[in-house]
Amino acid sequence: MTSRFTILFFFSFLIACTSTSIAPTQEESMTAPIIPIRYLALGDSYTIGESVPSDKNYPNLLVSSLQANGKEVAAAQIIAKTGWTTDELNTAIQQANPDTTFHLVSLLIGVNNQYRGRSAEAYAPEFEDLLQQAIRFANGDKSKVFVVSIPDYAYTPFGQENDPTKISKGIDEFNAINRTITDQYQITYFDITPISRKGVAEPALVAADKLHPSGAQYQRWVELMIADVQKMVEK
Repeated sequence: MTSRFTILFFFSFLIACTSTSIAPTQEESMTAPIIPIRYLALGDSYTIGESVPSDKNYPNLLVSSLQANGKEVAAAQIIAKTGWTTDELNTAIQQANPDTTFHLVSLLIGVNNQYRGRSAEAYAPEFEDLLQQAIRFANGDKSKVFVVSIPDYAYTPFGQENDPTKISKGIDEFNAINRTITDQYQITYFDITPISRKGVAEPALVAADKLHPSGAQYQRWVELMIADVQKMVEK
């Protein structure tokens, strides 16, 4: 009698322990919180979106497109200002001191180096330094970084009145440098310059200031980028 009671008690205890061990706790039943994608955009007037509403610049349009595709994305953090050259962007970055936990980082810089007559040779090491910083802000993950080519402002009313052939030649020279460096680092490069060169044939691609891209042009940039950027944030 005692032996049978002991066996029954043992099996009852074993079943109770098993049931307790497989029952999910309240914490286990809760869904892990979604961490929003953090995006840092570095640049100049073409990044901040001079002469267009802030929601029409390319970083914010990119965020909107990712969100429309079901991604949880925080508001873009933008370090950019009209007129900045590579060294001025570098100074602003040092002052802002962004962290290194961004899931996406972009870089577009150089038009003001060209406009002010600075040499392409001086541009190269400064651009490379900025690209290295962009990689660091992405926690060292090069697959989360992309570079955007410099638009050609020769194809705007302003450029048409200021030796457009010379402007285009200069833009090509600076883009050749930033593309070569970007390729050396095996980083994604988006060539939006051909889109900017439709500005004369399609005036709606130029902002009201007759110099910078319109929201419609930035939207075309994002259409070019979105498939690849989508893959970047899914890795």
